[in-house]
Amino acid sequence: MFEILKREFIYIRYYFEIQLMQILPYFVLGIVIGSIISVFGKKKIHSLMTVIQDKHLGIFGIIPASLIGIASPLCMYGTIPIAASFSQKGMRDDYLAAFMMSSILLNPQLLIYSAALGNFALCIRFISCFLCGIAAGLVVRLFFKDKHFFDFTGFAEGASRDTDPNIFMRLLKNIGRNLKATGPWFLIGILLSALFQRNVPADAFAKLFVNNKGFGLLMAATIGVPLYACGGGTIPLLQQWLSGGMSMGSATAFMITGPSTKITNLGALKIVLGIKHFAFYILFVMLFALISGVIVNLI
Repeated sequence: MFEILKREFIYIRYYFEIQLMQILPYFVLGIVIGSIISVFGKKKIHSLMTVIQDKHLGIFGIIPASLIGIASPLCMYGTIPIAASFSQKGMRDDYLAAFMMSSILLNPQLLIYSAALGNFALCIRFISCFLCGIAAGLVVRLFFKDKHFFDFTGFAEGASRDTDPNIFMRLLKNIGRNLKATGPWFLIGILLSALFQRNVPADAFAKLFVNNKGFGLLMAATIGVPLYACGGGTIPLLQQWLSGGMSMGSATAFMITGPSTKITNLGALKIVLGIKHFAFYILFVMLFALISGVIVNLI
């Protein structure tokens, strides 16, 4: 029994080390660039939202709002107070919807992580998240034009934690916080990937995700709900699934439903949306994920 466990440990460690060496450079680069943007560019990025409103771009303002959401380095609990401050200044709900939706799905750090999946997957992730933000803005504009979609009562922009007078120390502290927040999930993702590689037969995976693309797409959209904990932690899993034959459409569905239905994100969104709008949000996310997956599979 001891010999069997020892052999399994050796195999899993082998897969773990291979995965770690493949993805670690993207993880480190993402941490560093994400922290640089957070420390030195966050205020500038968010000030662009005010510029969009002042330009009176109409419906076309949804496009840059979605891009700014992707560029924002904040998590959802950091994004909502920012959006609340925008709302207090008179920002339109469709712009806020585009900004918040794309911010939920993607940030500079996760974008760099996703490069480990290959250039095509990276492009698909960026485009699908960008379009999802635009779609969210359009839906809010069309169906909630004369109503308030968000309720930011009780949310206020918090004080910045990047206050060290030494610029270098300010950056180091931000990197440390990022590592503390994402590092454990990153390692858990690699461990799960190693366990998957060791224990899930290739033919069983093929039957689930490869041979039946329609069911595989639905499965990918569904498992994104309970499985997604951290963007960096899911990259190793996606890498293994794609190499095992998962379609890019299924991966796209997972990359949309995962972050948008992450438990911590849902908790914050339920507060600012209310029950009816929250249910509308879930329906929108699932439909967009499935439609995106079908379109990507057809490309």
